[in-house]
Amino acid sequence: MYIRQISRRRSDGSRVRYLQLAHKVRDPETGRPKDEVLFHIGREDKIDKAQIKRLVLSLSRFLGAGERTAIQAHLDGVASADVSVEKTLSMGGSYVLDALWRRLELDSTLKKLLAERSFEIEIERLLFALVANRALAPRSKLGMERWVGRKVHVDGLDGVQSHALYRAMDFLVEHGEELQKSVFFSVANLLNLEVDLLFFDTTSSYFEIEDADPEDGLRQYGHSKDHRRDLPQVVIGLAVTRTGIPVRCWVWPGNKADASTVDQVQKDLAGWKLSRVIWVVDRGFAGEKQRHAFQRGGGHVIVGEKLRGPEQLNHEALKRPGRFKTVRGNLEVKEVTVGEASAKRRFVVVRNPEQAVRDEAVRNRLIARLEESIEHLNRRKRGHTKAVCELKSHRGFGRYVRELKNGQLRIDRARVKADAKLDGKYLISTTDPSLSAEDVALGYKQLLEVERAFRTMKNTLELRPLHHRLPERIQAHVLLCWLGLLLVRVAENESGMTWDCIRDTIEEISLVKLCGKDGRVELVSELNDEQRKILKRLSVKKPKRVQKLSQTA
Repeated sequence: MYIRQISRRRSDGSRVRYLQLAHKVRDPETGRPKDEVLFHIGREDKIDKAQIKRLVLSLSRFLGAGERTAIQAHLDGVASADVSVEKTLSMGGSYVLDALWRRLELDSTLKKLLAERSFEIEIERLLFALVANRALAPRSKLGMERWVGRKVHVDGLDGVQSHALYRAMDFLVEHGEELQKSVFFSVANLLNLEVDLLFFDTTSSYFEIEDADPEDGLRQYGHSKDHRRDLPQVVIGLAVTRTGIPVRCWVWPGNKADASTVDQVQKDLAGWKLSRVIWVVDRGFAGEKQRHAFQRGGGHVIVGEKLRGPEQLNHEALKRPGRFKTVRGNLEVKEVTVGEASAKRRFVVVRNPEQAVRDEAVRNRLIARLEESIEHLNRRKRGHTKAVCELKSHRGFGRYVRELKNGQLRIDRARVKADAKLDGKYLISTTDPSLSAEDVALGYKQLLEVERAFRTMKNTLELRPLHHRLPERIQAHVLLCWLGLLLVRVAENESGMTWDCIRDTIEEISLVKLCGKDGRVELVSELNDEQRKILKRLSVKKPKRVQKLSQTA
């Protein structure tokens, strides 16, 4: 396909040239090639050149980033005709993250911490590169050498070396406490965060090794929330605001129990001068000692309680009569006070009608399968066999199985009926008398933000599996993931989009390095409408078209 130029002689003897879009085809009769006109563009002297330029740019969208930017450079008169593409780097993701990094004053915070130290390497830029890599394309520290300067453009870095990255990580751990405290206050002020509710929870992350560390090490066997009891792990704690912004993280040995982390959390936040804090925690922290530990710091606690268990006060709270009140989020709440004097406890019973329907459907399917299994075992009449033991100890079926004296199995209909009363419900207790039942229910519902944060850290930022051996490197890895999560959550909150969507769209912005006989130029690819929309939502300025220009002497 090509542009064909033809001329015609007018009656006054002058010639007029016309342009046509044509391509070569083979004549079916003669077998010879001939021109076939696809489109008549019009007279050459009357063509709208701006329209032709727009057409060329539109067609260039189907080329690679380097070729596309080279064509744009020619049209803009930036590059000469003999220009060649030297390198094409992804730029959009690191550019947006760097803008958020500077807005949250992470760069100035690190530079203040670095003021009294003399490093020959740019520690702040290296740490940003490590954080950006977690959010964009997680890889090992050795892999970073092939990422920065070869696949992605990071402002201020032409490349990195792994030993420099490890030095930056060591600095991060050394000043981790100061950094987190400084970041918390700067983020709270800049984003106008309401830090009256802090959601706290723990998770675990495993290591691909066979043996645990000695008793004083971090890598220990424990209760794995990743269902990898066969591997050593660490326990990670995270404090998150009601909008999902992570403000603090902790790393403990893998055998650390959830309830034993409370005192450490309170101690670490004691100097943060938080005016009014209500901790929202899950049922793993529901013990009486843990509740008092949270209150010792001057705050209150909202705790998710167990629906089924030995706690007598929980049973009494669920049995108390009363009407449910519908609140936001399709929730129904009922406030209950149980106990006397010092043992007095305030509960909120919450019911989700939609979840109740789902719970009933799941239980009905489970009972149908259980009936088939019981009927099969009763027909065999072999007494208390291994199959009967497995059924009675089954995690889902076991609580509904009842064995008669004659060895026959039956479904415990009383247990089924009791569980049906709990469909769609969960139980919350609080030590704060000033909170309404609605605020308690909605506050606990937002604990899902912590769980979402852990999913992002483990999946998007690839927190697990951990491959580091030294405790300080393990802590540095978690801190890098925490900083990455901070940038990701700010981007999501300000844009109203998921990070996956933001990243996939913005990563298409490229930096193309062109060279020719007159010099070198670095150009940013043309932004499309979706990319401009994201930058506007994030209040990030569009990158300059010409990033760098140097002429040959």
